[in-house]
Amino acid sequence: MAPAPSNGGNTAPGPRAPRLTAALDGIAGDIARARHLTADFLTRPHPDPAPSPRVVEIARLVVSELVTNACKYAPGPLVMELRLTGAALRIEVRDSAPMTPAARTADPTRVGRHGLEIVTALTGGVEVRPESNGKRVIAHLPLRPDPPPDPAPGTPPPR
Repeated sequence: MAPAPSNGGNTAPGPRAPRLTAALDGIAGDIARARHLTADFLTRPHPDPAPSPRVVEIARLVVSELVTNACKYAPGPLVMELRLTGAALRIEVRDSAPMTPAARTADPTRVGRHGLEIVTALTGGVEVRPESNGKRVIAHLPLRPDPPPDPAPGTPPPR
């Protein structure tokens, strides 16, 4: 299915936040489409603050993980919505599976199934809202994340 920009793809300042809503079929190809839609949305002119290229890449990863989970565990179509809300990007994925995802405890020997851990680490948390026909998974990504900590004294600069 084609993305359906809500508010006509509203990117002008006004009472409604810029957002993009995309109806997806729930198939593997949707994961790459969702990443591309996210990058396109975030690199359009928007009211300040504009996301840095690093934030765009983090948003693509978060979207990829959330859409992957929906494609793997929920039958049928899903909806991704991106909305700029002040200094954050609200990422929402709605799917038809009623079960609540849960991050597992860290296990470096486990292969796969780290998606929710990754999303939680990058966004500070995930909210899951049950709905009558599935669930809504929401993450908020700051557009200007905290800068990395200063290196310890005597540490050579990164190359």
